[in-house]
Amino acid sequence: MSLLKNVKSAASAGASKIRKKNQALNPSREHTAERKAAAEFTSGVAPAPCSDAILALDIGTEFVKAVVARPTRGGELSIIGINKTRQEVSNMHAGAIADIHGVVATCEKALAGAEKIAGITCRTTVVGIAGELVKGNTSTVRYRRKNGNKPLTEQEMSLIIQRVQERAGEQARKEIATETNNPSVEVRLINSAIVSISIDGYKISNPIGFKGTDIIIQFYTAFAPLVHVSAIEKVCAELNLDLLAVAVEPFAVCRACLGDDLDSNFSGVVMDIGGGTTDIAVVDDGGVEGTKMFGIGGRSFTHQIAQVLGVDFDTAEKYKLASGNPTKIPADLREKMHLAIQRNLAVWLSGVEITLEEFDLSEMLPNKILLCGGGAGLNELQDVLATTDWFKALPFSRRPVIHLVESIDIPGVHNKTDISLDHSYITALGLLRVALDTMAGAPDEGGIRGKLAKLLQN
Repeated sequence: MSLLKNVKSAASAGASKIRKKNQALNPSREHTAERKAAAEFTSGVAPAPCSDAILALDIGTEFVKAVVARPTRGGELSIIGINKTRQEVSNMHAGAIADIHGVVATCEKALAGAEKIAGITCRTTVVGIAGELVKGNTSTVRYRRKNGNKPLTEQEMSLIIQRVQERAGEQARKEIATETNNPSVEVRLINSAIVSISIDGYKISNPIGFKGTDIIIQFYTAFAPLVHVSAIEKVCAELNLDLLAVAVEPFAVCRACLGDDLDSNFSGVVMDIGGGTTDIAVVDDGGVEGTKMFGIGGRSFTHQIAQVLGVDFDTAEKYKLASGNPTKIPADLREKMHLAIQRNLAVWLSGVEITLEEFDLSEMLPNKILLCGGGAGLNELQDVLATTDWFKALPFSRRPVIHLVESIDIPGVHNKTDISLDHSYITALGLLRVALDTMAGAPDEGGIRGKLAKLLQN
């Protein structure tokens, strides 16, 4: 089973198609020149182009985070440039791009800052995608072979994977069509990975070459509306970036947690709490069981505070960020603010419960919950997960342990800058992992891992 936990190998299905589409958009070089000029103005030296550097662009509701890294020979990452820039309120909606030109302007500032620190310009990039209309599910598919005495070949495995992806894509299209009331909606495959495989009831890790009749595959696929993916491609084209892959953000966070160990037995519930959405992934024994999202994030807490206290959005955001230090909040507003946060926490916690109920799992949920994203820094949010009985109606064997993920928890990442990589950057680190997966495939290109990676990416 260890091979087929290849979250790594399969992280970027369809990456070559994305690159071709991105090139066809005929990106303007104007924004690249503007970034160089901005960096040169502030530092006195124009960053030089670098072909081996990779860029993670985490386009969030509240911030755009740009992280530049260089891969090492050992499959690790050296972070050489970091920056984030706050989004305009109208740029994003429910985790998806709402104003392309506004997002381009914000990305340009974030990139200029990261490239200034790195001392280079970078074009190769991976971008995250989130939102309630991104559908990531693990399905179990049974495939009966006509000739069980014939060894399973790469061609046959490729056909099986193609059929599974097509079936999952149609299911995702129907779900999105229902939610958007648009029966003609188009969707695109973003990520896919084999979770487990068995032949005639026998679990195996190297399927090619085995004989047998009855094949059962657990297969993770994630699809997104074409309009969302196209917006990301347009942003990258405007910035003159080569879009290597688009990755579902909770999937990318799982990649960050797994690191370079394909045989990892990591299990946990990963919650990426952004400004507009909360993205949840369940990982069992190193395999991604599924990813789901709901449209409540840190910004909803800010709106609730603004409404209850009668202040503007910026003031409410300032108060929210200071919730761990009550002395920074006017004494006459502290109780009202506490009630506002508790009210929104109840709604958010209901979203978590409903979302976890939607996972179709054969076993109990893992007893470890890993929090990341900007919204995860809210102390009250961590406390409500750690101290209340919200979990009892869900298939947990005991109270889950809550852990705020920091960069030191992520294997194979070395920060060479003076800027701290806190929990809000974990998604970006996962995107860098997806970039490595896409460029290099599995470590053994000639072996079974490399072969399966190519099957999943075609």
